[in-house]
Amino acid sequence: MDNTLLTVFIAVTAAAVVLQAAILAGIFFAVRKTTAKVESLAEEVKTKVLPTAELAHSMMLELRPKIESVADNVSVSTTILRTQVERIDATLTDIVDRTRLQVIRADEFVNNTMDKLEETREAVQRTVVSPVRHISGLMHGVTAGVEAFFSRKRQRSGAPNVQQDEMFI
Repeated sequence: MDNTLLTVFIAVTAAAVVLQAAILAGIFFAVRKTTAKVESLAEEVKTKVLPTAELAHSMMLELRPKIESVADNVSVSTTILRTQVERIDATLTDIVDRTRLQVIRADEFVNNTMDKLEETREAVQRTVVSPVRHISGLMHGVTAGVEAFFSRKRQRSGAPNVQQDEMFI
């Protein structure tokens, strides 16, 4: 029995070794196929992609100083622009403040002028128009008195008798 068990064990081990050898042979052939495909792809990459990458690299080497120069110019331009905008802002603020001050002064000037015109109008009313009205009223009264005096004289001397009411119609 010992001998049979040993024979079975050796047979199973031999079958496992043969199976492993077959699996390893399959893996070897699959790897060989894959290696051939990868080598052809690598060759294609070398012929097509590497020249393009080298061209891109050489362009980057050529353009790098120009790009740095453009970046420096943009930075300087931005600084100058910021300075100019700050100056314009300060100037506009000054202009607005001065304009506001001038508007306030003009408003005060117009208000003072209007006040003085009102005072002058009142003074003219008081000193010129009112006495002129009094004198005008006095003159109308004197004129009416003189007319009445002379019209009575005429009535006495034979002029037709005109009623006083008819004169004012």
